Parts: sequence; C-alpha cells; structure tokens
Amino acid sequence: MVSEHVAAAAQVLVASNRGPVTYALEENGELTAKRGGGGLVSGLSAIGGSGDPDGSGGGTEALWVCAALGDGDREAVRRGVGEPGVRMLDIDAGSHDGVHADAYNGIANSVLWFVHHMLYQTPLEPAFGTEFRDQWASYETYNRAFAEALAESAADGAAVLVQDYHLALVPGMLRELRPDLRIGHFSHTPWAPVDYFRMLPDDIAEQLLRGILGADRAAFLTGRWADAFTACCVDVIGGTSGTRIGVHGLGADADFLRERSRRGDVEERLVGLREQVGLGRKVIVRVDRTELSKNIVRGLLAYRQLLEDHPEWRERVVHVAFAYPSRQDLAVYRDYTAEVRRVADEINSEYGVAGWTPVVLHVKDDFARSLAAYRLADVALVNPIRDGMNLVAKEVPVVSDEGCVLVLSREAGAYEELGEDAVVVNPYDVTGTASALHVALTMPVEERAERTKRLAAAATALPPAQWFLDQLRALGA
Repeated sequence: MVSEHVAAAAQVLVASNRGPVTYALEENGELTAKRGGGGLVSGLSAIGGSGDPDGSGGGTEALWVCAALGDGDREAVRRGVGEPGVRMLDIDAGSHDGVHADAYNGIANSVLWFVHHMLYQTPLEPAFGTEFRDQWASYETYNRAFAEALAESAADGAAVLVQDYHLALVPGMLRELRPDLRIGHFSHTPWAPVDYFRMLPDDIAEQLLRGILGADRAAFLTGRWADAFTACCVDVIGGTSGTRIGVHGLGADADFLRERSRRGDVEERLVGLREQVGLGRKVIVRVDRTELSKNIVRGLLAYRQLLEDHPEWRERVVHVAFAYPSRQDLAVYRDYTAEVRRVADEINSEYGVAGWTPVVLHVKDDFARSLAAYRLADVALVNPIRDGMNLVAKEVPVVSDEGCVLVLSREAGAYEELGEDAVVVNPYDVTGTASALHVALTMPVEERAERTKRLAAAATALPPAQWFLDQLRALGA
C-alpha cells in the first residue's frame, strides 16, 4: 500500500529508510504530521516541485520514497493520507513486523552498522547462522519493495538518489527493472576496511557490493570511505565494474543554525544551562545519540582523568553531556545508555561538591537545548570510535558565542576537513584525550578565535542543499 500522493512520472527521486514526514495517531483517531529537517529535505526544497518539504509544491518532478516506520505512518498509508511528493511504503503489510524488524534491526543496524563502524567483540560475534540468513531474506524483500516503487514512479531517464546502508541492494535491483534510469547511491556511514568487511559471508559481501555497483555512481562522505569501498570491490569482485566513485562532504547549514540558535526557546534554555554550570566556569560540551560508535563512555572517563591529573580544574569546569537515547529496542543499546548514566553518576559522586556538579547529563532529546549548549561551549568534545562525518563537529563552531576549541577524533569523517584546526585524539586513548581537553581549556583566546573562524568556514563549505544538487549534477541530472 502507498500514499495516494504518488507522482506517476517523477524526474528526480530520493529513496531512504526514513522520510521527510512522520505521522502520529492521536487518541481521537486523528493523524498529525511532523516534518523533519536535514540535508535531504533541504536538497529537495532546493530543486522545487513536489519535493518541497513544507508540502506546498504542486508539481510531480520530485518524489521521496520512504518506509512507514511506526503505527502512525502505517495508518496514514492505509487511509491514503500523504504529503505531495512523498510515497510511503508499508512493506509487506501482512507481516510488517517480521520483514521490517529483520531488515532494519536484524541486518541494517545489527550487522551492516556494526561492520562499517567496526563494533563487534570478535571473540563472540558475529556468528552468521540460520537466523542471519532468514533476516537477510527480509533485507532483500525490503530492498526489492523500494526498487519496485522507484521503478513504477520514475519518468524515462529520471535521476534516482538511493540513501545509505538500509538500501544497499536497491541500485542493482532497480538497474534490472529500469536500465534507463540514472542511479546514484550515497553512504552516510564509514566503509569498513577490507579485512573487517570480509567477516561477512562471501556471498553476502559480494551481493552488497554488486548491489551498490548497480548505480552509475557511488558516493561517500570522505575520500577515506570511498577508498575503502573501492578496495573491497577490488578484493572481493575484482573492481568497481564501471561505477564511478565520488565524494561529497556534507556541511552544516550556517544560515539555518545561526537563525535558529537565536530564537527565544534557545535563549531560555541558555539561561537554564548557565544556572546549572555556575558563574565563571569553563564548559566542555558533547551532544550525541547514545550510539555505540559515539564513544561517550570513554569521553566521560577522559573527563574524569582530567579532574584527576589536573586538580586545578575541579570546581572550574563542567562537562555538559547530552546523550540522547538511540535504538532502545536493541538490548546492547539499552545497556550502553545505562553505562553512560552510571559513569556520569560515579564522577559526580567522586568529585562533586556543594555548588559544583562536574557532569551535567541530559538524556531527553531537545534540539533547542543542544543549540544552547553549542553557544555556551568553550570546548566541544567529539571523539567517536568511527563516524561517517559527524555534523556536531561542524555545527558547534558555527554557533558558538565566544569561539570554541574542537577536540576531535581522527576516526570521524569530519577529521578530513577539520583536523588541521582541531585538537586531534585517538578515540581509544583515555589519557591522551584527557591531555587534549587540558590543552583545549588552556588555549589562548586569540588562537581559539582564529581556529573557530577557520573551522566554521570549512564546516559550511558544502551546505545541505548544495551537497544534494552536486550529486544530481554528477549524475548528469
């Protein structure tokens, strides 16, 4: 089943697991729509037509194909409710929970994410048995549903931009159905090095690569990830089969961030944060989902090491840590979120005194409060184990009121663009990260200001709309 708002012959199509709108089913039976933000929404707005994220566009030149992710979304599909320029798929409606849960949680988030972020505890995992094979069949079904929807909705010679690891098989499937289309695939995650990628069963590794190579062009956030993909193709199947490889480093939307960070709700939260921090104290900020790759626990351990190694910072610095719960339907993520809380509480118990709470931890997602923290930051800590890009690293220098020092993991995609003006760390080295925090906190004001200026310029070099349009142009659209 699909939304009644289906473009019969779209010239530009985007496919992603999550779409630009989600629906909530209210107690009275009414459906309410909430529109999202981000690079793809901005991009479709830039090309106009029916892809306009506010729903005002009236044409059929752009179409977003996405999955119904929740009960509200599925009910919207059943009722034929939808937004212009959005085709929402309730995949295998008769057994939705099985196909979607297996494809999304079983494969995309528990296998592909773990491989590309190198998160497995290899003495025990992975173990690819019959359960994995059943889940992989659902992943194939999920991808095939997207490919068929795109094939049905695309005009002759249309441009199709397929997004991310959830839909790695779509380009190859779509190529078979519609050889006339110009197809691009974009990976928002890192790509695993060959030795790690080869943990996957050989047939699955080949299927994934050939799926993406069904595109005319496969693109990545950094040259490092593009090179890793190419190396895997060479090792597993002998080459990239004529698919062009590209790099588009998604940047921050400076105009939006600067305007949004000055609104009343942000000012209100800024006042609250300043009260929690206390007068005259330095502020180390991190804003992350409690995603295993974000390395929040080691960041907290490094802060504790800073307080131990440099007691002069006690009562003079506060770590404002926003750790927003992610993927709580997976036990390993629930356990990780609990560990973040435990370590933060332990630091506060060990070092806190009346009038000074060393770690201010918030776990409820609040975008306005995040922007307030960006403005307050003297130091931004971005220390992922591995990250496709990390937009927080790019956003904080743009929004910071007084300029901030970026402490950045060399394993973040953003390192490629921002490393020269950041204080760079090995994400596994807790003592090294503690030393980097001390360097950042003691950096002269003039140097901090100059670095912030250069970081902000690099961070906004390819804003979301331009990022999207560059990919269309590269496809010849």
